[in-house]
Amino acid sequence: MTRPLEGITVVSLEHAIAAPFCTRQLADLGARVIKVERPGAGDFARAYDSRVKGQASHFVWTNRSKESLTLDLKQPGALAALKQLLAQADVLVQNLAPGAAARMGLSFEALSQAHPQLIVCDISGYGDDGPYRDKKAYDLLIQSEAGMLSITGTPDEPSKAGSSMADIAAGMYAYTCILSALLLRGKTGQGSHIDVSMLESLAEWMGYPLYYAFDGAPPPPRTAASHASIYPYGPFQAGDGGTVMLGLQNEREWKVFCAVVLEDAALADDPRFDSNARRNEQRETLRTLILATFAGLTTAELTARLDRAQIANARMNSMAEVWAHPQLKARERWQTVGSPAGDIPALLPPGRNNRFAYRMDAIPAVGQHTEAILRELGQDDEAIANLRSSGAV
Repeated sequence: MTRPLEGITVVSLEHAIAAPFCTRQLADLGARVIKVERPGAGDFARAYDSRVKGQASHFVWTNRSKESLTLDLKQPGALAALKQLLAQADVLVQNLAPGAAARMGLSFEALSQAHPQLIVCDISGYGDDGPYRDKKAYDLLIQSEAGMLSITGTPDEPSKAGSSMADIAAGMYAYTCILSALLLRGKTGQGSHIDVSMLESLAEWMGYPLYYAFDGAPPPPRTAASHASIYPYGPFQAGDGGTVMLGLQNEREWKVFCAVVLEDAALADDPRFDSNARRNEQRETLRTLILATFAGLTTAELTARLDRAQIANARMNSMAEVWAHPQLKARERWQTVGSPAGDIPALLPPGRNNRFAYRMDAIPAVGQHTEAILRELGQDDEAIANLRSSGAV
């Protein structure tokens, strides 16, 4: 079956997470992604840890189905090879330090004159202009700047999200913007310049708390794993020590929760709790009442009651439990991909499509495809040897 992006070539000057996560999505859909790395060490994310058969967890996650080309872009021969490659490409993605790509003649303005159909996507912390343009940006710093830390954590201490939310947000917006640019090019024949900011990407995800604090109103409080404005919604302990997450969304569910789960239908009409606003104001009192009932139930019994009442609930799974999750297993979401250290499991991308299968190819070793790509560009043995001897590849 034909994949949506077969025939599309993406060249990426990428490191860390945001750009690699973006381009992996493109590779999943069949695009040829050529990852340009530093000779020797490659993408510095390769050295973040060694948790996956000696390979870094971040790198394994974001770099399958790519080709690795090593180029030292400070050397003229390597930069010339890159520009030759871009003449055949559809998309350039880069998340180098602010201004680095432009200094090498790789800005959209410079490239579009020779290649008007080329799509150039720049991913940065703060965008291509504005007073923060040249600031370095890492995920934690952007979570802070975008206000996520201010609403995440406990009342006593803010906390970052446990995954790289700012990087993921920027990578996904870059991905969707590139898909949009490809569609637009199909209509106009012209490439686009895409300027994706980590700050703007995460600020978009902060829409609810921003509007909650509209016009100087107090922001959502930090409530750990509980919901800031809906109650009961969050973790509750059963009598056997297990933790169950549950959530009520409306008054109908509140009445059913009282009748079926708490077995106290009259509580639904208690004036202290007869609206979400009042339940939220009285959450400590209500929590005490709820836990008094839950103390007499095992985790399995409590889950059964919640399911019988059709109240949304979930287990607080560990990483090991997610690896073994029965739903992921039943839907055959785990596949196997190759890597320099052997086969490893990998999740299929979200969203099944009955017309094609996602590409799930190997994670490349540093420079694994350098010679083959240079030969595609017309370089002979002598030229490749010269590039190697000078350290350009």
